[in-house]
Amino acid sequence: MCPPASYQRRHPELTLWYRTVQAHFETWLALSKAQFDESPHTYVIQAFRRYLECGILAFGFARARCKNCGHDFLVAFSCKGRGICPSCNTRRMVEIAAHLVDHVFPPLPVRQWVLSVPKRLRYFLQRNAALQGAVLRIFLRAVEHCLREHSTGCDAKAHLEAVAFIHRFGSSLNEHIHFHCCIIEGLFDSTTNTDGTVAFHPSSGLDDAAFRQVQAIVRRRILRLFVRRGLIDKADGVEMAGQKHEGGFSLDASICIEADDRSGLECLLRYCARPPFSQQNLHQTDEGLLIYHIPKPHPGAPSDLVMTPLAMIGKIAALVPPPKWHLHRYYGVLAPNSHLRAAVTALAPEAVILASTPQVSNAEESHHRSLSHYLWSQLLARIYEVFPLICPICHAEMQIIAFVTDANTIQKILGHIGEPTQPTTISPARGPPLWETEIASEQVCSVPQWDMVAQAEPEFQYDQRISW
Repeated sequence: MCPPASYQRRHPELTLWYRTVQAHFETWLALSKAQFDESPHTYVIQAFRRYLECGILAFGFARARCKNCGHDFLVAFSCKGRGICPSCNTRRMVEIAAHLVDHVFPPLPVRQWVLSVPKRLRYFLQRNAALQGAVLRIFLRAVEHCLREHSTGCDAKAHLEAVAFIHRFGSSLNEHIHFHCCIIEGLFDSTTNTDGTVAFHPSSGLDDAAFRQVQAIVRRRILRLFVRRGLIDKADGVEMAGQKHEGGFSLDASICIEADDRSGLECLLRYCARPPFSQQNLHQTDEGLLIYHIPKPHPGAPSDLVMTPLAMIGKIAALVPPPKWHLHRYYGVLAPNSHLRAAVTALAPEAVILASTPQVSNAEESHHRSLSHYLWSQLLARIYEVFPLICPICHAEMQIIAFVTDANTIQKILGHIGEPTQPTTISPARGPPLWETEIASEQVCSVPQWDMVAQAEPEFQYDQRISW
């Protein structure tokens, strides 16, 4: 049997995105103040500043040690931010998908329903969490009605089981709010049986005609909602309802995961919980411009986005979600106030650990942790099949023995092992005369004939501030 692969600490300071933020963030901040007479939102500034400390040992770390051979390694703390840090974005994506597969979704077919609305309506949705919830409820009620029509034996009070993901971004780093909803293919009765179980009524016969009907209902009700709230005029609502090609409304429900395909369901959930950008698609030209490769360009559209570092930072800053805005929500029998939630989620299988991964006993700590929070080591094992708390020398179990946060102690330890004792220097803001050389109109073009310099990619993408 081959020994397990050893864990290697990530080095965010070597990546192109970190160097870009390090060199240009203060300039972008000063330029924003000068152009708009006000600073960006405080939570955006804090997210960038925390990202510059994420994964840097000089800001503190945890120490893991093997009792048998004495081998140890250091794990830097993470920022746990949303939207900016690729490492923390990846960790959050994997943790959400793992929790939903292991503890929430029962072994039943799951279909993905994706709803997009016209650009004119996205402006209001981007800045109003309550409006997002109202649109989602309209959408899910229409889907529930469709499932009821295609399910036999269910009563009028049967409910769906859904998890909705709110995406604030498009594939080209643009502000494009839309909704990905993972919904069980069927309905659950509103009452439990004598043995505490809930009757499930599967849906069948869903086709393009059913999807078009849902889209028409959603379109009509959403426009009515915006008119009723005074966001658009009644005449404009009538005009948008009569436009061709559904007036900018789009509904896709072509992807359905079978009941026994748990790995496929986890891949789908990772896609729904994905971050707004991937640093693997980011490159730099010899002229200092940034090229972002668009994973799914529109037909006939360019496949690469060419921009200055300041423009790139501005695009990512616009996609940072405000604090306390949920990026995924539970509906139907999974709603927090649903009395059926415990009975339905009990159908889900127990947590699955990779069979090829050595298992470390964390029984004592797991009693004090929520099922929705996974240990940092478990997430690494789930993605890369590398268990960091297995000693690479003697293959024994390692333990976290200390969390080092004192500045003097940090410098002594890092100096002893030859690591940098000081964090990377953040470049100060450049003066107004130099802004003109940095500000360029955003260009979208095909792949240019420049030599693209790929960033240095660490083997593993993220750490987590460990709390047992």
